[in-house]
Amino acid sequence: MEQGAFIIVIPMIACLLAWLMMPFDFRTNTTLRKRALVERLNALLPQTQCGKCSYDGCQPYAEAIASGKADINNCPPGGDETIRNISTLLGRDMKKLESEHEQQLQQHVVLIDEQICIGCVKCINACPVDAIIGAAKQMHTVISKACTGCELCIAPCPVDCISLVPVNVEIKKWVWTKPQPEFEVST
Repeated sequence: MEQGAFIIVIPMIACLLAWLMMPFDFRTNTTLRKRALVERLNALLPQTQCGKCSYDGCQPYAEAIASGKADINNCPPGGDETIRNISTLLGRDMKKLESEHEQQLQQHVVLIDEQICIGCVKCINACPVDAIIGAAKQMHTVISKACTGCELCIAPCPVDCISLVPVNVEIKKWVWTKPQPEFEVST
């Protein structure tokens, strides 16, 4: 064969191999777009991994929203702000928090009864936001500013020393709620 023939044959073989590999390309444009959407949705969620949305954490809930298996209004810790951000991202109408989650809107934190705590460390391992501090066989306590009230630390406690308490509204913690318009602007 002449050298000129190699110049023609090699690109043809490369094109043939690329064409044969097309069915095996798992990173299609649609998959990449969905993966990017899941990442953006997950970034909007509060990352408490509480499971109150009926999914195992924020990432599975974001995947369910992206695939259309879950609605956007099932995240009590995120509340209306998260629902608003997700609806803006997806171009959907704003919805209220699902009625089954409305009782969870009041902010709660956990409290450890330090007289009963045996220092088993099970609550520390269960806390998704590292709001519980302590050492093995030592008393544990909760950093209330970091606690999301997800309740994941209550079940593993073998001595039932953890309870859920509402956050007291006092002047230092009080936040003016933004009024929600109950009217439509007509053009």
